[in-house]
Amino acid sequence: MIYMHTNRARAENAQLNTSQLAKKYAPTAIAVFTAVIFLDSLRYKFTNHPYTQEIFGRLDQWAGTLGAEGLFGHTGLFSQYVIGTSELFAAAFLLLGILPRFARLQALGAVAAVAVMSGAISFHLFTPLGTDPNNDGGGLFMAAVAVWFLSLLLLVFRRCELFGLLKDLRITFSSSPKTYSD
Repeated sequence: MIYMHTNRARAENAQLNTSQLAKKYAPTAIAVFTAVIFLDSLRYKFTNHPYTQEIFGRLDQWAGTLGAEGLFGHTGLFSQYVIGTSELFAAAFLLLGILPRFARLQALGAVAAVAVMSGAISFHLFTPLGTDPNNDGGGLFMAAVAVWFLSLLLLVFRRCELFGLLKDLRITFSSSPKTYSD
C-alpha cells in the first residue's frame, strides 16, 4: 500500500515538474523561434529579393485598384522596408525579453509580432496574394500563422508583464505635470 502511494506521489511530482519546466522555458523557446523567423525574413525584405518584389508588387497593384497606389511600394506606408523594420524591432524585443530584467520587452515584442502577422495573414487571405504566392506549398503563409499563434501564446505567458507595461504607460500618459510654487 505504501509502495502505491509512493509511486503516485512520484508521478504527481514528475507531472508538476514537467509543468513547471514548460512554464519556465516555453516563453524563451517561443521568443527564439519567432525571432529566428523574423530575422530570416529580413534577408528577403532588405535585399529586395525577387520573392519580395513579387509579393509587395502584387499587393501594390491590388491597392492601386482601390485608389491607394504606392501603399506597398518601396516608399509606401507598408513597404517591405517598413514591415521588415517592424519585424526587426519585434525580434529584438523578443530576444531582449529573455533577460529577466527586460521581460516586459518580450511582451511588447509579442504584441508587435501579433500585429505584423495579423496583417500578413489578412493580406494572404483577403487579397489576390493568396496563401501560396511563392509556389512553395504555402510555407510563407504557414510560417505567418505559426508566428501569430505562438506570439499569442507568449502573450498568455507574459500577461503580467504586459499588464504592468500597460499600467506604466497609462500612468506616464495620464499624469498631469507637477507644478511647484515657491
